[in-house]
Amino acid sequence: MAYDISDPSLAPSGMSKILWADNNMTVLRQVRQQFESRQPFLGYRIGACLHVTAETANLMRTLKAGGAEVALCASNPLSTQDDIAAALATELDIPVFARRGEDNITYYKHINAVLDSRPHLTLDDGADLISELHKKRKEQLPEVIGGTEQTTTGVTRLSSMARNGVLQFPVMAVNNAKSKYLFDNRYGTGQSTIDALMRSTNILLAGKNMVVCGYGWCGKGVAMRARGLGAIVIVVEVNPLHALEAAMDGFFVTHMDQAAQLGDIFITATGDLNVIRRKHFAAMKDAAILCNAGHFNSEIEIQALEELASHKEEVRPLVDCYHLPDKRLYLLAQGRLINLSCGDGHPASVMDMSFANQALSLEHLVKHHRQLDKKVYPVPTDIDEEVALMKLQGMGIELHLRTREQEDYQLAWELGT
Repeated sequence: MAYDISDPSLAPSGMSKILWADNNMTVLRQVRQQFESRQPFLGYRIGACLHVTAETANLMRTLKAGGAEVALCASNPLSTQDDIAAALATELDIPVFARRGEDNITYYKHINAVLDSRPHLTLDDGADLISELHKKRKEQLPEVIGGTEQTTTGVTRLSSMARNGVLQFPVMAVNNAKSKYLFDNRYGTGQSTIDALMRSTNILLAGKNMVVCGYGWCGKGVAMRARGLGAIVIVVEVNPLHALEAAMDGFFVTHMDQAAQLGDIFITATGDLNVIRRKHFAAMKDAAILCNAGHFNSEIEIQALEELASHKEEVRPLVDCYHLPDKRLYLLAQGRLINLSCGDGHPASVMDMSFANQALSLEHLVKHHRQLDKKVYPVPTDIDEEVALMKLQGMGIELHLRTREQEDYQLAWELGT
């Protein structure tokens, strides 16, 4: 079996983490048991470009239990956990191409190693696998029956491909499932981002001015958790509805030019380009901390920071101090997604729902791909609600059931005041 990992001897540690995470992934365990029985992926190859974590390992186990041949590469150069990669390759016999800290050339070499497996289905976290397939491996496109996408960034890219008539197979927007974004994006990103920030810096958040750029579900989670730890949260938004929501949630909302002067800590969660840029660096306080919770390292204009600084030094692991003429600015994790670069990523119990959606959406594609057009589709409501129901069952929570009278009332139109 081919693989490319950093250190096979780390496998025992990785396997322990995988099984620990599995304890908190009750929904995915149920799906795995179902897949073992019905074998939905027998004869299919699945190529995955995801963060190589313990939670991802349990998704790979689930797909393999369903009969699939799977191959995995990293979806970010700093998000691979080398012990997990070792366990996947040597203990679970799953081809993995991922090394923490890999350079850009190796990153795309690994993506192409997964594409060499000739997948029938793709699993993406940021759409790099699908993008590479459409740009450089077009001869394989007829073999692919569908894919899934896990992130807001990836769904945006794929929707653009569909609008421009470029996308060559149906893709399920797992990110847009309610049982994903209401929990993974909000609670997962909120907790894991703050956790990684504190691990990497060991700073006290209470009393600090924290600027959160973007008030989508990820930004909401970060702002909520930061406020809970005593930070004074400032929100920067371009969407009027999101800005209004942030204001009514009790946050101070302003534009980036003003926020740059006020912030002690800056966290981007927009999925956009150069949200914090050259003029903002010039306005910042000495010792301001900058980090990114978005998928790509495009939200902070790092090139401008490099040009403004006389030099930089790593003062803590993945904490770079940029020395400007009048101040020091600290950039975490090279501007890459902080929760996986400086921490363990989302807790297993929230990734449980996200990855159950991934697995069941892939099964849906196997069953229905011939009826689907080449566009981005929402996760079917029955899958979304099934995942939520299984999660409740795993938490020991029972739903209240309507009476027959209440069901009839919901369907009636005759009754009024």
